[in-house]
Amino acid sequence: MTQTKEALLLLEDGTAYRGTALGMEGTKGGEICFNTGMTGYQEIYTDPSYFGQIIVNTNSHIGNYGVQLEVEEESDSVKISGMVCNTFSTIYSRHTADYSLQEYFERAKIIGISNVDTRHLVRHVRQKGVMNAIISSEILDAKELMDELHKVPSMEGLELSSVVSTKTPYYVGDETESRWRIAVLDYGIKKSILHNLTLRGCYCKVFPAQTPFEEIMAWNPDGFFISNGPGDPAAMAYASNDVKKMVDTQKPLFGICLGHQLLALASGISTYKMHHGHRGLNHPVKNLITGLCEVTSQNHGFAVNPEEIQGHADVEVTHVNLNDKTIEGIRRKDRPAFSVQYHPEASPGPHDSRYLFDEFAKLLAEA
Repeated sequence: MTQTKEALLLLEDGTAYRGTALGMEGTKGGEICFNTGMTGYQEIYTDPSYFGQIIVNTNSHIGNYGVQLEVEEESDSVKISGMVCNTFSTIYSRHTADYSLQEYFERAKIIGISNVDTRHLVRHVRQKGVMNAIISSEILDAKELMDELHKVPSMEGLELSSVVSTKTPYYVGDETESRWRIAVLDYGIKKSILHNLTLRGCYCKVFPAQTPFEEIMAWNPDGFFISNGPGDPAAMAYASNDVKKMVDTQKPLFGICLGHQLLALASGISTYKMHHGHRGLNHPVKNLITGLCEVTSQNHGFAVNPEEIQGHADVEVTHVNLNDKTIEGIRRKDRPAFSVQYHPEASPGPHDSRYLFDEFAKLLAEA
């Protein structure tokens, strides 16, 4: 598609932005959210945690370094519903790139819009809160497009992990050279997480989201990893019930992002939908155990309820966000189980937090 066709972005509160169509021609809705990262757009688009969401890239130029297949992909396909940016580049400077971002989106059937005042849009979302939106390069009448937007389901109460999860179990790592067998619950796993686990001596069996606990235990794992993923954790009773059973085995357990929320739910602590979430590569987090701070990569729209942790007999807070004091990490006092809300594997982002994989390996070694 040539970069001259008009497109319309419409938010559920009636706010409209007109711009230029990118990717495939069509109409697509989802929950709009913004990511403040300056690089790593391909990793973001292929992160299953973004399934069902329209991403606003706040960096001024998107697409200028193209895309590299496999190397910079976090899953087997593009997972976002749509993309919004200011300046969209159809040419790229990197000689190792396989495609332009325009070609990549066309192949993945992704709809987007450029030439949008993303500063104004982000300020609007920050003030009004996250909401559904729709992009179209075929319906340019706002009233008609609003009728289509009303068909898009709310993210609150939506279970999406079983949609993006693997349908059949698979293995990652070298069984003969690895020290531990780790059962990985795939609620939207990223490839870089599995890479960090195998680097530390883990042989991983990745299970579909709705695998019965008994089937997981039949493999006789040494520990459990609970992955990131999309949707509302409160809509995943099947997962929180299984995580509770895993915790009760007293085998080491590590959760990231959605896995963090599921550990909280399994411990009797509720989650809530945030006003506009955390998505970017430079969120400051303080480790309350060591007193050290780290710059983190984040992507979440739900969080753990702080009021229900206060005075909890078996759970303590280990990490907090320095911007808004939301809970970024917890651990069980009575079990070798811990989790963080952010992404220590980064990809994209800084590597300040990769020590958490070492802490998981330490728990495995001590078990």
